[in-house]
Amino acid sequence: MTAAPQAAPAAGHRAEPHHRTDGGRAAAPVLEVRSLDVTLHTPGGRALHVLHGVGLAIDAGECLGVVGESGSGKSVLARTVLGVHPRTTRVTAGGQVLLNGEDLLTAAPTRRAELLGTGVAMVHQDPMTSLNPVVRIADQVTEALTARRRLSRRARRETAAALLAAVDVPDPARRARAYPHELSGGLRQRVGIAAALAGSPALLLADEPTTALDVTVQRTVLDLLDRHREERGLATLLITHDIGLLYGRARRIAVMYGGRIVETGPTGAVTEYPAHPYTAALLRSVPRVTGPLRRTLPAVPGSPPDLSLPIPGCPFAPRCERAEPVCTAEAPPVHRAGPGRTASCHFPLTPPHPSPHPLEKTVTTAENAA
Repeated sequence: MTAAPQAAPAAGHRAEPHHRTDGGRAAAPVLEVRSLDVTLHTPGGRALHVLHGVGLAIDAGECLGVVGESGSGKSVLARTVLGVHPRTTRVTAGGQVLLNGEDLLTAAPTRRAELLGTGVAMVHQDPMTSLNPVVRIADQVTEALTARRRLSRRARRETAAALLAAVDVPDPARRARAYPHELSGGLRQRVGIAAALAGSPALLLADEPTTALDVTVQRTVLDLLDRHREERGLATLLITHDIGLLYGRARRIAVMYGGRIVETGPTGAVTEYPAHPYTAALLRSVPRVTGPLRRTLPAVPGSPPDLSLPIPGCPFAPRCERAEPVCTAEAPPVHRAGPGRTASCHFPLTPPHPSPHPLEKTVTTAENAA
């Protein structure tokens, strides 16, 4: 093994400085997460250290993709931004979650509810479970509006129909009077998007928004999210386990493993020249169009770490083919892996080590419907 590149150790993965300029003035990100640590205390007495030093930032109109296996901490990150956790679980959090410069973790409960109610919306993974089965579509789509002002039944239906039309729901006036079980999965997810957009949020959290959908409608839903992000200037956090979904949609990627961000950078650079071994392993597991028809799809060996146990070194070390003794003993430093790129690794991959399967040459969930 060659000597590791020199870098200063870091306690956590900080967000890259990422600020827009508008007329010469710096503009802060819509969402900025700084050194976020989250521990979940279960009713059984277990303490799960789910997030460690997480940092990221999203500008208005930008899509940041967060990718990783189940258990990497992606959904807990979204729930921490929203302040929504299981009622039976006690949560302790440190660091900052800044929404337009205001810290959601330290804000008074009334102010936090106001910030979240007007500034943040979420598109859930399964529209059948996120929608109330006994409430008509019109009432669910306009819930964010009726929480702030009274609307007559007629006004709710007309407003709901307009929102449904904006997300390309056919015959929106009739669908506004329907119940969720009367719609297909794709239409239910469009209803969820319409409800999320109703309050004109600044930040949209999309947690695995196409997982429950047929492959033939996944691209349509993702294109819809892209269109409204561009038209409305939405800052979007797109969470997925499928790195292929992010190609051509997210401008930047944050790769999570074991509750940590292990690599960040522009989507094209990260997928073409991964700097962290875990990112390279994810890319190898993406199905490809080219190559033999009969072949075994590579998988990352081993299992994710037990978050109830301390991890003194790199959480990926037990599964990493490049691991050395230092990897299990010491936390990895954060290296600069290129312009706007970082990787938390003792022995990061460096060019010329291209991805074995660049995403533009693979079969991705988003492109299967093309």
